[in-house]
Amino acid sequence: MAHVVPSLDQPSNYKDSQSRVDRQRQADLLAKSNTLYVGNLSFYTTEEQIYELFTKCTSPEDGGGIKRIIMGLDRNTRTPCGFCFVEYYTHAEALASMRYVSGTKLDERIIRCDLDLGYKEGRQFGRGKSGGQVRDEHRQDYDPGRGGWGAQAQRLEIERRREMEERYADAEDGPGAVAVGGGEWKQAEAVPEENKLKRGRSPEDEGDNDAPMQTRTRMEDQDGERM
Repeated sequence: MAHVVPSLDQPSNYKDSQSRVDRQRQADLLAKSNTLYVGNLSFYTTEEQIYELFTKCTSPEDGGGIKRIIMGLDRNTRTPCGFCFVEYYTHAEALASMRYVSGTKLDERIIRCDLDLGYKEGRQFGRGKSGGQVRDEHRQDYDPGRGGWGAQAQRLEIERRREMEERYADAEDGPGAVAVGGGEWKQAEAVPEENKLKRGRSPEDEGDNDAPMQTRTRMEDQDGERM
């Protein structure tokens, strides 16, 4: 039965793609490694959350514990991009965390852990073309915990919108432009408010203003005849 269920303390085939270490040397380093690579994290998971989870497998009374946590960052924005390195003081603690923490949920995501050859400066940055992880470049599903759509899908959507805007601009300005109207309405909107309340004088208005004067003159003439 031992061959049916794989041992939980065995590292996977994960290997730094830029490492120049051969397989034998890699096995020797992993046998002594006190560093874990943690993947499939949410972009919103904090260092405090990671510390709280991974400290459960430490033994401070024996001089152990977490030495440091290195958050994986987008190369361009310097924001978390879904992975980290957890460095312990002992190999036993790293092995225990890989055995008991890998495959559990953190921020509603199943995370995975592997022994790492050892953190080196520069490895905290994503290696994808967009600055994040390579796995998020060609991802076609929508993952709200990892920035929504994959980087390639986002670029295609931006290009599609730009083409639609350019096509719309050509339709308005080209030789066969479609009349959009609204010019007279915009000019009317630009008229000051006090001018909107005044109505221009017309010949009828002038006739109405003269009518009281003519009536008063006629009444004065009639009074003069009576006298």
